[in-house]
Amino acid sequence: MQDNPKKLPRLIIFGDAKRRYVTEAVEEFTSFAQGKAEILANCMRGDCLEDVLSRTDFAVVFGGDGTILSAARDLSETKVPVIGVNVGKLGFLAEFSIRELKELFERIITDSSLIDKRMILRCRVVGSQGEMFCSTAINDVVTTAGPPFHLVELKMTVNGEALASCLSDGLIISTPTGSTAHNLSAGGPILSANLSAMVITPLCPHSLSFRPIVIGAESELEVELLQINKGTSLVLDGQVRYELRLGEVINVSKHKGVFLVVNNPLRTRWDTLAGKLSWAEKPKYNTQEA
Repeated sequence: MQDNPKKLPRLIIFGDAKRRYVTEAVEEFTSFAQGKAEILANCMRGDCLEDVLSRTDFAVVFGGDGTILSAARDLSETKVPVIGVNVGKLGFLAEFSIRELKELFERIITDSSLIDKRMILRCRVVGSQGEMFCSTAINDVVTTAGPPFHLVELKMTVNGEALASCLSDGLIISTPTGSTAHNLSAGGPILSANLSAMVITPLCPHSLSFRPIVIGAESELEVELLQINKGTSLVLDGQVRYELRLGEVINVSKHKGVFLVVNNPLRTRWDTLAGKLSWAEKPKYNTQEA
């Protein structure tokens, strides 16, 4: 009696074919994966159908963080873990090099402890005619002033309770995953990525006392537009844009889906912060005696 053949992991591939070296990296991995995995679809070619996603074990994403964010939104309700392969500049979310992916492949597909669950946001815009916009965000929901670049006034409530009104260049509502992105540049705090929380960070507030605040993930945040510009927009993950109108209300809450990301066992998140963003780097002391 013959043994049952080993079940191969089922993969789909995402990537930005316009990005330099991505096509070569995908071809290198596809060749490596022969006999080790079943590649159901290559979404770079547009053959990533919904029925394929439902049968997938892992998504392998080649590119930078932007490519991963785009793929993660597509996968937000599928519970498919993302293996990020850095073929970009920074690659904060893309934790593996192509060499590491090949060397660690067996462990990656068998060790469930490497899979990290991250919360994502659901963003709706409601106007006088009902829901005008609805999408998900992995990193952040940003309200940006836009041309003619006058200050905008936003009124915030949390679970129906008044939080604050803010005159500023806009507002960032970030997930823990996105806390090291736009939020960090605007002076917001770094959160451990597996926390369940939202960070509210004003963009250049016209106040010395308005500082970032962290609220629980189960909270429902509403942002009412009291004063905006012609070009004031809502931007999700730096990729999805909606042009806002006066009187509309932005509703942000925790999405029922999750972003599952496969961590690189060779480094921690804190290693990534230090190595790629120079976080907590020691001062460069002059060791020479005077």
